[in-house]
Amino acid sequence: MNIRTKDFRIKPGTEVHLSKWETYGKDDYKSHKEYHHIIKQHAEELSALQQLHYATNRHALLLIFQGMDASGKDGAIRHVLSGINPQGCEVFSFKQPSAEELEHDFLWRTTCRLPERGRIGIFNRSYYEEVLVIRVHPQDLFAQGLGADLHDGRALWKDRYESIVNFEKHLFQNGTRIIKFFLHLSKEEQRKRFLQRIEVPDKNWKFSLSDIHERKYWKHYVKAYEECLSATNTHHAPWHIIPADNKENARLIVSQIVLDTLKDLKMEYPKTTPKRERELQVMRKHLMK
Repeated sequence: MNIRTKDFRIKPGTEVHLSKWETYGKDDYKSHKEYHHIIKQHAEELSALQQLHYATNRHALLLIFQGMDASGKDGAIRHVLSGINPQGCEVFSFKQPSAEELEHDFLWRTTCRLPERGRIGIFNRSYYEEVLVIRVHPQDLFAQGLGADLHDGRALWKDRYESIVNFEKHLFQNGTRIIKFFLHLSKEEQRKRFLQRIEVPDKNWKFSLSDIHERKYWKHYVKAYEECLSATNTHHAPWHIIPADNKENARLIVSQIVLDTLKDLKMEYPKTTPKRERELQVMRKHLMK
């Protein structure tokens, strides 16, 4: 089954209004059995492409996951990338900045974690928190040691959007392919998932009072996301809005987008040169003795 991934990609220049994007969408599978079959097939394809990606060693792949609390970022990463060789992949979760990180510019801590060529890097949250959480809670800017002249309302966010766009263009021009996922969750579905985290003992650890506190700012986060997605969606680093109320379907869509991106790189294994062929034959003779 081939999912139409273009349906979830924001067209560059589009002003995003999240109310016009579905949070559930249609199912791309007919049963749970078919879902597990497709996700397994995707994992096998991704495993083969990852090996080719590593051998080719021409590009790095960076996946960025953003979304409201309980939107399914952890689950998407865990299920979609289950077939990947851990040696060729690194996952980083970015939470509240440390004292050291606050002494640098807002892109510094994520720049240190960028994937090498031939590898896949995954950011569970990212530098985008600096135009999302910080925008909803601008008082946190004071911890970043910025001068008063850098606290100039909308100009600050416009400058940060510009920094992000330029940064991602630089990465693209140097071989890094970036895929950005916004897991689009409804407020009602978040409520259900929060209740589940209370009612299911094995999920109690996932829930805290801060989650309830942040839920009060839902409309503020929606506005921040709409402006962020509109301002930072480009041809070289596109945003995809994934309907996240259905976790299983969201995982299928994400995995298909990753597969399509790797296939578009048109990779092939390095060809053996005459010199290398002679070396191999010498080694073969030694092994045959």
